[in-house]
Amino acid sequence: VVFAGFSADALGSRIRDAGAETIITTDQGVRGGKLIELKKTVNAALDQCPGVKRVFVSQRTGNQVPAHQLDIPLEQAMASESTECPPEIMDANDHLFMLYTSGSTGSPKGLIHAQAGYLLHAMMAHKFVFDYCPGDIYACVADVGWITGHSFVVYGPLCNGATSILFESVPTYPDPGRYWEMVERLKVNQIYLAPTALRLLLKSGDTFVKKYDRSSLRTLGCGKWSWCR
Repeated sequence: VVFAGFSADALGSRIRDAGAETIITTDQGVRGGKLIELKKTVNAALDQCPGVKRVFVSQRTGNQVPAHQLDIPLEQAMASESTECPPEIMDANDHLFMLYTSGSTGSPKGLIHAQAGYLLHAMMAHKFVFDYCPGDIYACVADVGWITGHSFVVYGPLCNGATSILFESVPTYPDPGRYWEMVERLKVNQIYLAPTALRLLLKSGDTFVKKYDRSSLRTLGCGKWSWCR
């Protein structure tokens, strides 16, 4: 899984390094009211990746986007498959996923996380650090393309059978009350966000926070960097 904001060159280098044969993408992304041309980026990356054999394309906006000969409509492919998927027995050290570093200190490095150790840590951290209880509504607003999103949007919550909210766009669109409107509307019990987002929201004061009912919220998590008001 890679960050959706990468250029075609950055995406292509990771695809080649990983030896990936399949790409799953979407026609366009939506961020801050703007359309992000994800499929165009993938098409440009494919020119550098002769090893790719198929590209599954999901319809996010439904707008017309440039096609490629390797394209397969994801929704159609899923509809043709059985709704039953027996679990596969895996060894504790089998590969779960590969995630690349940012490349800020050299070429991006693909880090492989194994099945048992990573899943156990993600499950326990989600349950005990965030005080998750069965039936809670949980939200991590991190980008799924980075390790926080992997761990606390996908793997940790799913291991605990949790309802995990997927957040799209930015915290200030259409206004700085976006997070708290979501908390009120969906009755969120735990929310996990980045200090960069909190610093940004602090500039808007308390008005957009107090505007919404946050009584359902028990835990607010903030990780990665230290911050102060």
